Amino acid sequence: MHKENLSAAEALEKLKEGNKRYLTSDTNPGDISKKIRQATCDGGQSPYAIVVTCSDSRVIPEGIFSAGIGELFVIRVAGNVMDNHQIGSVEYAAEHLGSKLLVILGHTHCGAVGATISSAPEGYVKYITDEIRKAIGDEKDEYKACCLNVERSVSIVKESLSEMVEKGELTVCGAVYHIDSGEVEFLD
Repeated sequence: MHKENLSAAEALEKLKEGNKRYLTSDTNPGDISKKIRQATCDGGQSPYAIVVTCSDSRVIPEGIFSAGIGELFVIRVAGNVMDNHQIGSVEYAAEHLGSKLLVILGHTHCGAVGATISSAPEGYVKYITDEIRKAIGDEKDEYKACCLNVERSVSIVKESLSEMVEKGELTVCGAVYHIDSGEVEFLD
């Protein structure tokens, strides 16, 4: 467990190194031991990065970045869309836990992006697809739509938490997880 929060640049490098380990691993090397569980219980958490990602069961940030307990503050919502709840969670992790890096992590073969492109969902799912539609417009290429959706979420956070971003207290970047290869492509 790290004792203090890393800079945004150090956190980004740690994520990239973790993803490289993930690409060649069959198990997660992140620390999930009894010792780390007790240490974070007694001493609290100080995650080095915040990750907002989709709820898709194939996208597991702790695995993708070879992270263990207490290392990532993960916020999951279908389509990795941003609303006040997600922004409030990001604000909490940055202000109270000291995390300096936020990664909006989209992914290939996203059901929410695909549904937005190919249909007009009803019910509560429509709240998600309406947000994605604002990002992608009439884009039909699923990968391009995924990137546009990530970029919109990045913009929303940068605008909503502009004071923190301008002061250098929070760095926001976008990324896409490629489900087939396991590779994370950072867009910034």
